[in-house]
Parts: sequence; structure tokens; C-alpha cells
Amino acid sequence: MKLSQKVAIVTGASQGIGRACAERFVREGAHVMLVDVRPDGAAAAAALGDGARFFRADVSVKAEVDALVAATLAAFGPIDILVNNAGVTHAADFLDLAEDDFDRVLRINLKSMFLCSQAVAREMVKRQDTQQRGCIINMSSVNAELTIPNQIPYVVSKGGVNQLTRVASISLAPHGIRVNAIGPGTILTELAKEAVLASPEARHTILSRTPLGRCGEPEEIAGIAAFLAGDDASYITGQTLYADGGRMALNYTVPVKE
Repeated sequence: MKLSQKVAIVTGASQGIGRACAERFVREGAHVMLVDVRPDGAAAAAALGDGARFFRADVSVKAEVDALVAATLAAFGPIDILVNNAGVTHAADFLDLAEDDFDRVLRINLKSMFLCSQAVAREMVKRQDTQQRGCIINMSSVNAELTIPNQIPYVVSKGGVNQLTRVASISLAPHGIRVNAIGPGTILTELAKEAVLASPEARHTILSRTPLGRCGEPEEIAGIAAFLAGDDASYITGQTLYADGGRMALNYTVPVKE
């Protein structure tokens, strides 16, 4: 087990990619604190056994992030891995987007990653092992580079995630902390089904831009997170790894199997 006895925090962990990451980490031997504002995260943690706990928190609020870190330290000890996965979308045309909705998405998708990363990194630098004190993994998106015209705050937030990943990786490198991001394409999560796969026409549009001809599974992203969290990725920092079925390399559409 590649993450044996490691301690991880996974935000947005009650469902989708976050839950898949938590499940994979437990299978790899880690102790995992699942974090979410949704109370059903407690059931997700319970299903994973003694290696998992649940903490209800709004990770866009500093006081709640500080409480989360303290609870994780008390439950499991020093933190080795942070997966910043909590995120939301909000669809609106540019001319109609409300300021409150823009602020809310940026707060949850981007500010939360800064708050969690800073709080966890402050604990990581206290560790005696100066060569490898821990790693942070931010959940980005292909839409950090591409765009969806009615998802303004989402795509802006994900562009910010990539820059946060880069600047944090450089700032924390002297402390032995690695920071990377994962940029999924369309993954079969509850969020994607509501936001971009709500109709057959929407599905056709997505697959016409995906050379591998299918959407991804949450478990496939969890596998990348487990790799980035482990020793096999010990020389990787400041990178965004895109798992997109070939979408970002494509300059035209492809046939779709109906």
C-alpha cells in the first residue's frame, strides 16, 4: 500500500471525485478526513471504516478551516496530504451574472484552496523531515485553459487554481512541500450531470470534443491523486496534469457513437 500510515484531508468528499479520492487513499493505507458541508459525508466516511472520519466544514471560512486542521491532527496526527476538491458551478450569461454568484463561486472554488493550503502547510513545515514534508493536490479543470461561455465564475476560478498551484509550489518548495493540480475533463459526477450532461444534446457536444469517446470516471481521477500523493511523484511539483480523454489536444470535432 503506497500511502500506508499517511494522513490525508479531502475536501468536497461526500460524493464524486472527492469521495473517490478518499476511498482510494483508504485502500492505499492512508487515514483520511473527509470534509464537506453536506452531512451525508458522515455516511461516506463510516463506509470506509476506521481509517476515515468526517468533519463538516465550509472550507471557504478560515475559522472552520482552522477547526478542520485541529480536528485532523487530534484524530490522526501530522498531515501528509491535502486534496482541495470542494467546488461549485453557477450558470449565467455574462451580462446577467450577479455579483453575489460570482463571489460565491470564487470563494468556494479558489479562496478555499488558499485557506486550506496555507493552514495545512503551516503544520507541514513543523515536521522534522525537511526533504519531504507533504503534498497538496488542487482539483482544477480543463476549463482553466478552455472556457464555457455561461460558466464565467467557474472558469475564472479554475484559471486561478492553476496559478495558485504554481505560486504555492514555488513558495513551499524550500519547505519540502509539493503542490500539483489535476485538470479533469468531463467526469461522470453529480456536478457534471447537472451542469454539462443534462440532455442528450449536451452529451453529444461533450463527446464530439473527446477523442477517447467517453466521459471519465471519478476513480480514474482518484488514481492520479494517489500517484501525486505517493513517492513515485516525489520530483513533481508545480504541474497541472490533465485527464481529459484527449480534449485539449483536439482542434476539431470527432464522430460520436450514439
